[in-house]
Amino acid sequence: MRRQKTFTPRPSDVERHWWVVDADGLPLGRLASEVASVLRGKNKPTFAPHFDMGDFVIVVNAAKVQITGDKATQKRYYRHSGYPGGLRSSTFEEMRAKFPERVVEQAVRGMLPRNRLGRQMYRKLRVYRGPEHPHFAQSPRPLVFDVRKVS
Repeated sequence: MRRQKTFTPRPSDVERHWWVVDADGLPLGRLASEVASVLRGKNKPTFAPHFDMGDFVIVVNAAKVQITGDKATQKRYYRHSGYPGGLRSSTFEEMRAKFPERVVEQAVRGMLPRNRLGRQMYRKLRVYRGPEHPHFAQSPRPLVFDVRKVS
């Protein structure tokens, strides 16, 4: 009787690609979950949860990402300076107006593992406010997934 051995990838087995995602009109949470899945490498048949198999992802038009319902005024982002009384908060509208890249980055980061491996995966994410990005030399392919646009 032959037993099937568990496949464990090696660093030489990793084949990384570059993907570009247009966030124009896409719901933030659905976009973030799909991007996090590609960063982890869950779209590959060689996926292993203990190994970084993911690809690089470029998100363009981050300023045009949408959310549903009343979250534009009710969703809050918090940061702390480290000093007493240093807690600051802002709404989604304020964050999207000033720092649209951070909105997408924080949503994706929240869906990655909270350990060294998750930080390594997060470094493969590039987010840009407008439609231009400087990564043409990597010849990124468009990443299209089935997410309904918010109208």
